[in-house]
Order: sequence, then structure tokens, then C-alpha cells
Amino acid sequence: MATENNLVLGVNDRVEPLKAVGLAFLHVLAMDLYVCPIVLATMLGLDTAGTNQLIQICFFTAGIATLIQTGFGIKLPVVQGASFVALSALATIGANGGMAMMVGSIIPGAIILVLLGVTKLFAKIVRRCIPPYIGGLIIVIVGLSLTPTAAGGVFSIDGGLAANLAPGLAAMITLIIMNVIAYKTGYRHHLVSVLSVLCSLAVGCVAAALVGVLDFSGVLTADWFGMPLPFHFGMPVFDIPSIVLMTFIYFIVLIETTGVWFTVGDVTNEELTDERLNRAVIGEGLGCLVGSLFGGTPLTGYSTNAGIISITKVASRTVVMCAGVILIVLGMCPKLMAVISSVPEAAICGVLLVVCQILVVNGLRIIVNSKLDQKKMLVIGLSLIFTVASLVLSADVKAAFPVMLQYLVSSGTAVGGIIAVVLNLLLPEDPSAHAER
Repeated sequence: MATENNLVLGVNDRVEPLKAVGLAFLHVLAMDLYVCPIVLATMLGLDTAGTNQLIQICFFTAGIATLIQTGFGIKLPVVQGASFVALSALATIGANGGMAMMVGSIIPGAIILVLLGVTKLFAKIVRRCIPPYIGGLIIVIVGLSLTPTAAGGVFSIDGGLAANLAPGLAAMITLIIMNVIAYKTGYRHHLVSVLSVLCSLAVGCVAAALVGVLDFSGVLTADWFGMPLPFHFGMPVFDIPSIVLMTFIYFIVLIETTGVWFTVGDVTNEELTDERLNRAVIGEGLGCLVGSLFGGTPLTGYSTNAGIISITKVASRTVVMCAGVILIVLGMCPKLMAVISSVPEAAICGVLLVVCQILVVNGLRIIVNSKLDQKKMLVIGLSLIFTVASLVLSADVKAAFPVMLQYLVSSGTAVGGIIAVVLNLLLPEDPSAHAER
């Protein structure tokens, strides 16, 4: 039975088991969930065992969070996964205070998210503080903030420039070509775009093998089954400056994930009422709390899955909850995590470099679709200036700031996001905009 937007199955419709599993795997493949933990592990300087564990935790907790959000929170087909928004802040905290402090910085923010939903404050905050252009601006800021990390991984002399350029450029060029093919064919062959990242990493591995830097030796010794355990990286250490920074980051993650919720609501023809928004942030907070207890990262809704719904025309929550179960099962397979962590860092960064620019362009598209006035242009301009400034500040200059500010200025996403939201609230409306109305 077709619905609006030509959906074959609506949000609450049942799906045949085999079809549900097949569609669920499509959602899982589209997520590229492994990119975020590998990048974070690289930024933290984790060894192979630590990297494998972080990837495993991210898969496992993403599955649990997806079941919470889709089954009890927003009750829409939203797949949860590690957020790129938090990467630079987590890396700063982890590098300065260790993994235990990084975990401790995440827990309080997750509890605050739950309280925002329980007290029914979140929906009011969304209506007041997050107009569409701010959401688009945050996406641009995230893309800009991660670009230096991505570029540094491809154009690096660590281990030899050629050893990094070969897999990095191979992965990057493959991803670009596959996306161009998908665009040229009008996205009729949707598997081309869905599997583009996976294929790009495979090509990057081939290039790494050709220059002699591919190493899968860790896969042989990894176990087939292993259950992630809470507090794998030690009991959490609660540090006030890092907690404050991550609380800011959580609000920026909420801007990102709120945009995903509205996108999914539009694709599925479901209205996002205040009650549903408040339930959604409770689901988000509970998912992030589970993730933090295992030593994972803040989680967010993945927009790529809204694209899968548009392609398949199946919006059933059953499919997405099945995807959550698959993620949990994958998260209990250390050998698979070892395979993923063996992908050369340069190949991952090559893919990330393209993803960053896609984020920037998508954010700009949202901004352009908003009617720009003098206030909005000032907010956008100043936010981008402060973001770029935080990225180019030297380590010596950052060290001269108080500890709290050191954490803050080390995260371009935090700096730009906070400036954007605060300026949007404080600056008066453009008089010309009122006159036009």
C-alpha cells in the first residue's frame, strides 16, 4: 500500500523477516560507522588493541542506541551512530587527561539531555534557538573543523609521504568517481552511492599493499566473539573543564541530530510534535549514556539513512530496529573490528577529506535556502572566522589560555557552534527583514 511521498511501507507497517534483514543491511552499509572511531583512535594515538576495542564499542552501543531511539524515543526510523561533531573535543580531552577523563566528560552531558526531555524544555529550546540556517552553519563548521585532520592523514611524512599518498589519494579519487557516477545516473543505481565508501577503502587497501604498508597480521590473532564490557578504558574521571566543554558539544550534536529528525520526519510524512521532540532527546540522552558507560562517543542520528528510506520507499521502524540488532552482533565480533582497524589511516583520511567537503556543501545548501539578511550574514561570517582562527592557533598560544579555554579553543566545532548560537540569540533582528514582512 503506497503512502504520501510514494512510500511503500509506513513507519508502523510490518515487514517480512527476510526483507527486513536485507533492507537493514543496506542501512548498516550506508552508515560508514567505522570511520569515526578510527579517526578518533588515530587522534588519540591508541594502539591496535585500543583501536579495535573503540570500533567494537561504537558498533555495539550504536545498535543499542538505535533500538532505544527507534523503539521508545522518537519512534521513527532513525539509526544512531558516532558523531563527527565531538571528535576534536574528545581528542583534546583524551590526549590531555587520558581515556578515563574522556569517558568522564561524556556521562554528565548525556544525563542533561535526558533531563531536557523529561522536563519538556527541549522542544521550546529547538523552536527558539535552532533556526534552519544555524543547523546548516553547524554542518559547515564540522566539515571545516575536521578538514585539517583528514588532510594531515593523507599528506603526511610519517612512514613516508608516498606510503600515505598512495592509499589516501586512491581512496579519495575512487570515492569521487563513484559519487560522480551515481550523480550522472540520477542515483538510479543506488548501490553505487551506498557502497562508495566501502569500495574506496578497498581500493585504498590495494594501493597500500602495492607500496608495502598494508598489515592484516592483527586479524589472525583476534577472537571471533567478544562482548564489550562497561568501563573498558577504566573508571571515569570527572574533570570540570572537560565536562563543561562536552556539555557545549552535546548541544551542538543536538543541532546536528535535530536536523536529521526533521529530515526523517519529512521523508516519512510524520509530524515532529513537541511531545515527539522531547521523547527524541530522552532517547538520544539514554543512547549517549549507554555509549559513555562502555567508553564510546556521543551518538547522533545518521542522515544517510533518510536517503536509504527515500530510495527504498520503506520507512518501517522494524527495518531500522533490525539494523540496530545487526550493529550489536557486529560489535561482538573482534575479528571483524580487527579487519576494519587494519585499513590504512591514510585511506580513512582520504575518505574523510571528501566527506568533510560534502558536509560543507550540504551545510551551505541549507544556508542558501534560508533568506539571508544582515544579521544572518554577520552570524555566519563571525562564526566561520572564529572557527578558522581556532584551527590555526599554535599550541603555544593555546597553552597560554586558562585550562577551560584551552579545551574550548582546541575544538573548532565548539568555538564556531557556540559563537553561532549565542550571536543568533543576542543580535537584534534585521529591521529590513521586518519591513519586507
